Amino acid sequence: MKLTLKIWRQKNPDQKGKLVDYNLNDVNPDDSFLEMLDTLNYELIVKGENPVAFDHDCREGICGMCSLFINGRPHGPDRGIATCQLHMRRFKDGDTVYIEPFRARAFPVIKDLVVDRSAFDRIQQAGGYISVNTSGNPQDANTVPIEKTVADAAFDSATCIGCGACVAACKNASAMLFVSAKISQLALLPQGEVEAKSRVANMVKQMDEEGFGNCTNTGACEIECPKEISLENIARMNREYLKAGVKG
Repeated sequence: MKLTLKIWRQKNPDQKGKLVDYNLNDVNPDDSFLEMLDTLNYELIVKGENPVAFDHDCREGICGMCSLFINGRPHGPDRGIATCQLHMRRFKDGDTVYIEPFRARAFPVIKDLVVDRSAFDRIQQAGGYISVNTSGNPQDANTVPIEKTVADAAFDSATCIGCGACVAACKNASAMLFVSAKISQLALLPQGEVEAKSRVANMVKQMDEEGFGNCTNTGACEIECPKEISLENIARMNREYLKAGVKG
């Protein structure tokens, strides 16, 4: 296939960026989107030009690193996949493809398509853990009875890969789907009860301090999430936050 790529190029956070046009004339439809970018970068390096900087790691839809805004959608046109799982057969010969970084005040651009998502790390550090001592002689998990529906809900929440698609999709740049998923996976289980009140209070406080917007229930986050994390988690987080406030 022949494609025209309009890619955001920005040398560093202090300089203005712009869309730059690139043409690829022999794109393999079976290539992944990241493999297509690899091909482009190889051509740029051969020409003596700077390659396009973009994040990637596992390329298996697990790590959440490959966060790109493709034709106006986080991770591209398909649902339930990360950018690395998007294949070029999803596009047509002669298409123009816009490729941009995730846009949010809390995700400043580092270079080109790479953004700083360490705000998510700081939110996790604020309360996304348990204090139960798991070293030495931990209690066998099978001795703690948990209803299957509860265990399934906790697991579904835990599938969040922290890619930031929810933030990129939201008109308010809200991180509430991410935060609520991290809160839910622990709030649903007995191991997470010890820090239940402090966890939700501290993580929500850190989320606000990072500059993320609030949720207005448009639902774009759930639609664009590669792991299809449910909006029910936001409702659960709100309940946990209310309980923490009432109980002091």
